[in-house]
Amino acid sequence: MLPDERTIIHVDMDAFYASVEQRDRPELRGLPVIVAGLGPRGVVSTCSYEARRFGVRSAMPTAQARRLCPHGVYLWPDLARYEEVSCQVFEVFHEVTPLVEGLSLDEAFLDVTASQRLLGSVEAMGLRIKEAIRERTQLNASVGMGPNKLLAKLASEISKPDGFRRIASDRAVAELAPLPVGRLWTVGKVTEQALHRLGIRTMGELAASDTARLASALGRQAGALQALARGEDNRSVEPELAEQSIGAEHTFDVDLAELAMAEAWLLRHCERIAARARQRGLQGRTVTVKLREPPFVTHTRQAQLASPSASASELYRLARRLLSAWWESQQRPRLRLLGVNLSGFAVEPQQDLFDAAPEQRVADQLQDRINSRFGTGSLVRAGVLKTRRPD
Repeated sequence: MLPDERTIIHVDMDAFYASVEQRDRPELRGLPVIVAGLGPRGVVSTCSYEARRFGVRSAMPTAQARRLCPHGVYLWPDLARYEEVSCQVFEVFHEVTPLVEGLSLDEAFLDVTASQRLLGSVEAMGLRIKEAIRERTQLNASVGMGPNKLLAKLASEISKPDGFRRIASDRAVAELAPLPVGRLWTVGKVTEQALHRLGIRTMGELAASDTARLASALGRQAGALQALARGEDNRSVEPELAEQSIGAEHTFDVDLAELAMAEAWLLRHCERIAARARQRGLQGRTVTVKLREPPFVTHTRQAQLASPSASASELYRLARRLLSAWWESQQRPRLRLLGVNLSGFAVEPQQDLFDAAPEQRVADQLQDRINSRFGTGSLVRAGVLKTRRPD
């Protein structure tokens, strides 16, 4: 390692949602599993590697996936279960370094520069992470290592699945040269097409291009793109900041036109975000309701609780008033999407000795204990039941 060079690890779980389903249901192992919204507006969240052989990809409309892989196993996402597994994975990360930047439930950057003094080489730490994740979750993770975020992420990507690879500084130019320019983190479809029009398809060709010619087509980003193509990246790992908001939302397969059903979904969202707030020792004051009419007209309504809270009942009372006011203001109310968000947090607040509804606090605590023991969603308020799909 060069003096003052950082050491970064990128970890990305392999086909995370689908792998959790295959782990928990052994009869699905080896089958093309697609986790997706199953209604007419559904999209693929992720799919197993068996499904990818048929051309199925994340963010693809489910209808298209069904045409490509009609014999696949299609499952609704179980986000609560995936979040539980994600917590186990991130516990492993924090055992190696406090400098963890989570990108999603199943992906993160780790700055392990200082950890090498205690835990050994980056390869030793990468192997430790892989083995610990496999031992605790029975799932595979791809681990990439390098002196910066770009090289660490590319190392994990090109070694998937169950990858383990390091790209050192002195090998960066050679290892990146044959890779397509679309793999660079700032290159979207538009920029990729512009590069293709210039005859530039690989990172090696981009790095060797005339900067002036490149700038005439791409503008000021030309120099930065060439630096990335040489493996240069100065971004630092940004440790997780205090959570700014907790939200839940749902897009309906058929537009919702019944207030009672909208209220049931609202209660379901409030239970979920209240439980997550309590789990993190947070209480919020600001409740925001998100309402999207078909096709894509979005409204938000926001109000303040009298005092910070993590009570599902208190959140629901306020959110329900916001929903009802909006509903009554519409001539023909219909919802494509409904969401709730809690923000304005106070961390580890003291309990109010004069709380007017201690029975609600007891009910929330009982619900937390039962769901922790038997699985998220084991105990819910009766009003939530009508939102559940039959198996």
